[in-house]
This record gives sequence, C-alpha cells and structure tokens, in this order.
Amino acid sequence: MTDFPEPTEPADSRTEVFLRYLAYFRARLVDKIAELPEAERRASRLPSKWTPLELLKHLTFVELRWLEWGFEGEDFDDPFGEQRDGRWHVGEDESFDELAAALRARAERSTAIITDHDLAEFGKPSDRWDAAQPPTLERVLFHLMQEYARHVGQLDVVVELAGGATGE
Repeated sequence: MTDFPEPTEPADSRTEVFLRYLAYFRARLVDKIAELPEAERRASRLPSKWTPLELLKHLTFVELRWLEWGFEGEDFDDPFGEQRDGRWHVGEDESFDELAAALRARAERSTAIITDHDLAEFGKPSDRWDAAQPPTLERVLFHLMQEYARHVGQLDVVVELAGGATGE
C-alpha cells in the first residue's frame, strides 16, 4: 500500500510532491477495485452507470491524454480508446489484472515525462489543445490530480455501497 503523502513530510521538489500524490491515488484506485468481487467490478451502482473497471481504464487513458498526447504532443489514433458510443467501455475479455497492469505501465511512462521536464515548461502544440496555447506541465498535473481525487472519491462511495471497506 502507498501511504498518503503527508504535507509535513519533506520533499526535494514540487515535482516529487506531484509524483507522490499520483502514486497514492493510483494505488488507492487499484486497491479499492481489488477488494471488490469480480461481479461488483463489472457492475454499476450509480445512475451514470460506470463500473469500477471502466473507471480504471478511463484513468489510464486520462493520463495518456494529458501527458503523452497533450503535454508531449504525441500522435495517437484513438486517445479516447476507453470510450464506445460516448461511454466508458471495458470488454468482456479485459480483466482487472490486465487493466491494473496497463495503469502501472502508463504510470511509468507518465513518471518519465514528468521527471524529464520542468514544471514551468509549456507543452507542445497538438490536437489536444484545439490550437490554444498548451499549458505548463504544472497546470497539466493539477488537472490530473483533480481528476484522480474526484474519481477515487466516487469510487470510495461505490465500494461502500457494494459492502466494501470505507475510507483509506
């Protein structure tokens, strides 16, 4: 388990702070889904109808969109590959273990991008920004952080409704 990055714990840089929080949110996401039975991983308890496995796949693609496609300006055929017909989608053949491994691989790539750049550096122009000035890495990371915080909080409620543990 990855410990919560306590604000009183010294960090060598703001980059390290971002990396600690991202690692924490990723770990909470995977740990919360891991404690669910398979049927609950693929079921929705919410009016919006997303499932925990769909959320896992979604956040993997969110990192791709914000860091590799967005900040780095890489081309991707389908940066919204977790969606089908405007909704998040996980195929019957996609397992929790495979999706968790994909998030870990994405995390390694994201960490390399983050550590290779200064937080004040602007991203490269790409289709991601619709011709607008790309944001700095720091702005991208703030957005990524809120995305994780919001979704992991939603997952806490879903796990509680499914009879799982509450809180951290």
